[in-house]
Amino acid sequence: MAKILFVMTGASYWTLKNGHRHPTGYWAEEFGAPYRLFTDAGHQITVATPGGVVPVVDSMSLRISMAGGEEGALKEETTMEKADELRSPIALSDVRLDDYDAVYYPGGHGPMEDLAVNAESGALLRDALASGKPLGVVCHAPAALLATRDANGDTPFANYRVAGFTNEEEAGVGFADLAKWLLEDELKKLPTEYSRGPAWQPYTVTDRNLYTGQNPASAGQLAKEMLPAIK
Repeated sequence: MAKILFVMTGASYWTLKNGHRHPTGYWAEEFGAPYRLFTDAGHQITVATPGGVVPVVDSMSLRISMAGGEEGALKEETTMEKADELRSPIALSDVRLDDYDAVYYPGGHGPMEDLAVNAESGALLRDALASGKPLGVVCHAPAALLATRDANGDTPFANYRVAGFTNEEEAGVGFADLAKWLLEDELKKLPTEYSRGPAWQPYTVTDRNLYTGQNPASAGQLAKEMLPAIK
């Protein structure tokens, strides 16, 4: 049995460029699909958030139209109800990377609000990358890579091949013109070797021990690709 750390947003809103606080959190499928795959394989999950706050699900991710139908929405709701780890997260400041065999970051718009500027998460990501342990980051969660930059703007993730939520997909959910910044643009400026697949279709990229996925549909595929590398 391996121990896997889920680093999740603690944000319940996303501040848009007009100052409006849009309700958000983590995306249900991006938690649920990997959680089911990892726990079905016998692995143990620990959830960590900034300050140890209980993460909030983005209600949009449970809409039937967004969850792949009524059955999909029910599956995610059932997973969240059974996942006691969601209700007892530890604080990022208390995380010891040595205690875990892999690290996984689910997305949702929440990471754009907190993990993108969280120094504790940034340090954990740098250490996880250097450790060689499997590190998975999906959808909007690659925003957390922005917090890995040092005072000179340098990051160990520079020139890694990555995927993340596209500008096209952000426009598709109506936020491209409202956001302070767009993830695809910022990942390219980091700089990373950003690539993408068709909108809303599973697309993942693996570069050494870094596993990244483009969108919610990529989360399950990402977890499947991580599983063989989890010791």
